[in-house]
Amino acid sequence: MRALTIRRAVSIFVWSIGIAAVLSCDAASQESSSRPLVTEAQYEAWQTALSNWGRWGRDDQLGTLNLITPAKRRAAMALVKEGVPVSLSANAFTEKAADVPCPVEWAMTSASDTGATDRVAFPCIHGAASTHIDSLAHTFFRGKMWNGYDTSALVTKERGAEKNSVLPMKNGIVTRAVLYDIARLKGVPYLAPGDRIFAEDLEAWEKKAGVRVAPGDALVLRWGRYGRRAKLGPDDGAAGLDNSVLPWLKRRDIALLVWETAGYTPQPAGDLPRNAVHNFIQAILGIHVLDRADLEALSEATASRNRWEFMLTVTPLALKNATGSPVNPIATF
Repeated sequence: MRALTIRRAVSIFVWSIGIAAVLSCDAASQESSSRPLVTEAQYEAWQTALSNWGRWGRDDQLGTLNLITPAKRRAAMALVKEGVPVSLSANAFTEKAADVPCPVEWAMTSASDTGATDRVAFPCIHGAASTHIDSLAHTFFRGKMWNGYDTSALVTKERGAEKNSVLPMKNGIVTRAVLYDIARLKGVPYLAPGDRIFAEDLEAWEKKAGVRVAPGDALVLRWGRYGRRAKLGPDDGAAGLDNSVLPWLKRRDIALLVWETAGYTPQPAGDLPRNAVHNFIQAILGIHVLDRADLEALSEATASRNRWEFMLTVTPLALKNATGSPVNPIATF
């Protein structure tokens, strides 16, 4: 009888913990959905007021990667104390799912007692099947891409991206990075689909963690997408940065934004398009975006050390005229 009572007590306790987590997620979602939306007029005005076009010269193709100086790289290397690497890449998805409509294509082409070869294809490099980095030739505003380059002449199906391609990143990206673990800030394993992350959330995390991004850093944003997927299965819902964060990103002068998903969905009625932040920071601010990063292992690594900054290394493939490249970003502690 006593053992049965203990088991019942444990079951009730676990059930209570689960309900509390759900209520916490629901409360965060309600707070997020009640906030005002950025208007189309404000978004359009920011395209001029916040623009970085011409900041590094009329011929620039690196954007805010210019902020990663030799001194910044040396400072990032000085953060390596243990020599412990952590991958920020998801395993490539080779099968279709609700959140992976265009998977990576992989097949063995030969296998014998002398060796083996295979074939790997990325039919949708900007999709959800693999962790990847976007070049600044990925998104445009009214026929213009980063730094004012005319897309009609410089980005074609026949020749690809003749400006702002992946190739200017051939020497790789090495910089200081800071994890902004917003799910951990909220005390939940992951945010709910449709949750919007505001500048106040980012600054609340800075206060809690005692660290913040500086010019030339990579901001790594976690809401818990892959943890949620592992527990609940695939779906296309997402949390993400609210459009009101754009001026904050401009002020912070980050070099790179690493995240799990490009936008939040479902969206409130009357909101800007899902990829409004994603498109703006590339075309207007010149910030490269590293999409579909799996940050679960990084979240555990940083929390176990109570250390949220680290050296980040990203090495895109040397693809001439390409608009994106698969990557395996590495955090080193």
